[in-house]
Amino acid sequence: MRKTGTTVMLGLLAALLVLSGCSNSGNQADSGNGGGATGEASPNAKPITLSIFANEDTTNNQNLQTNAFTKLIEEKFNLKIDWTTVPFDGAPEKRQISLASGDYPDVFLLVPYVDHFTQNDLLRYGQQGVLVPLNELIDQYAPNLKRTLDDNPDYKAMNVAPDGNIYGLNGLSACYHCSYPNKMWVNTSWMEQLGIETPKTTDEFKKMLEAFKTMDPNGNGKADEVPLSGSTETYGVHVIPYLMNAFIYNDDRTYLTLNGGKVEMAAIQPKWKEGLAYIKSLYDEGLIDSGAFTQNAETFKKIGESSPQILGAGAAMHPAIFLDIGENNRYSKDYNSIPPLTGPDGTSYASYAYTGNTGATFVITNKASEEQRIAAIKMLEYLYTFEGQMGAKIGVKGVSWRDPEAGEEALNDQMQPKWAIIQQPAGGSSGNKAWGIGYNLSAEISGSQVQSTDIYSNSGYERRLFEATKNNYDGKRPEEVFPYWAIWNDSESADQIGMYQTNLNNYIDQSALQFVTGHKSLDKDWDSYVKGFDGLGLAAYLEIMQKAYNTSEYAE
Repeated sequence: MRKTGTTVMLGLLAALLVLSGCSNSGNQADSGNGGGATGEASPNAKPITLSIFANEDTTNNQNLQTNAFTKLIEEKFNLKIDWTTVPFDGAPEKRQISLASGDYPDVFLLVPYVDHFTQNDLLRYGQQGVLVPLNELIDQYAPNLKRTLDDNPDYKAMNVAPDGNIYGLNGLSACYHCSYPNKMWVNTSWMEQLGIETPKTTDEFKKMLEAFKTMDPNGNGKADEVPLSGSTETYGVHVIPYLMNAFIYNDDRTYLTLNGGKVEMAAIQPKWKEGLAYIKSLYDEGLIDSGAFTQNAETFKKIGESSPQILGAGAAMHPAIFLDIGENNRYSKDYNSIPPLTGPDGTSYASYAYTGNTGATFVITNKASEEQRIAAIKMLEYLYTFEGQMGAKIGVKGVSWRDPEAGEEALNDQMQPKWAIIQQPAGGSSGNKAWGIGYNLSAEISGSQVQSTDIYSNSGYERRLFEATKNNYDGKRPEEVFPYWAIWNDSESADQIGMYQTNLNNYIDQSALQFVTGHKSLDKDWDSYVKGFDGLGLAAYLEIMQKAYNTSEYAE
């Protein structure tokens, strides 16, 4: 198989990445250097050869064969890593060809946003014996990994298959601000200028947008203000979820809700219709930018960065989606988040999203000998320590990150600061120092990062998002949230589920746009819209998801 270096995208809050290994069954070491349950291998023993397959990112100057963290791992665990890489383009197909041919690696470690083993893959290959259950290896050789699973029930549920086996793992990513993605960022400078208090209800929010539209807050004498905008390109920038949450809970990943343990579809409920009527009223009065339902992120940002300033409010997970942020940006300080709105009947929710990925990016195959399996799990275990996480994700201490200095504060002010990013020169990077992966970006590690107390500075941006989430959104999800991240389906249902979800979500999104823009009438077309779910298999979909929920750890 072709051997080359792998490169992966660096960055603290980038998507998690995992490396993957290619088989080299004819070169399995038999040195007997187990090195104890969690200790390092004996330096005098013959190195263990471990084949690892990885997706290659050619946009960064990184080569896993010569990578500084690779050298550390090889020395620390007495390994000789045999890298095989494939480019991002076509990576899933190449993995599947590898498995189908039987010429697959000892270990797969994949970039999650490029490729991963789906839950269906894990069950199929696990039950075929291609993938090795990791439970006993974790119990014997990976105390930090085991502790991470036990301390994070959502993460554990995501990784434990219905038969109780762990066939693979995804990294833990405790991105706190990502867990409440559908935020609203409002031009508080305009609010202050116009004497507007923070809106608490849907009526107050509408009045604020009306003021933005009619009272010339940018002072140029023109009616050029855009009261509210968003985008469709990325997750957490749609205008409907934030507004709909004042009427009925809107999880725009699945549109499923729980009602006393019963799985229901939110988008056919009367409250959904009421929410659409409210959003349509904003649209009809020109308070929502029509492009919010069609434009990409680049166009959204052009509105946010327009001169003169024209944007009143932006739906976004974080304001950098529609603004240049930092102390030198002309508009950055103007936009702050507001809490969820309260609807006519008192409903007020914030959409919750578990930030991990389902499926797995780390697996051990049956090509690995017992010795290689132990070596692989010890390597992974190291990535669940603070030292291993920092080295793998960020790089070399003193080059990519440093210890805190006196007076510096942690992102989470309830924690002691443990580390700080060393800012690289413009256009520079830490080079070939890290793998760029984060298997244990836990709340403890992410929360202990040094952040400036100036939330509008570049070095305080994470604190800005942390405080916005803590103050305005955390704790405002419903008591019952459908745990889509922990729902496993048998192989027979998996393909059906994917088809149902795609068709249903597309139908909901397209119909919502048609109702809001007036291409469909809520008075005349609502019943036929609801009836349309029958042809998309909603009843069968709900039955499958109910069965899966009932067998999950979340069912009472």
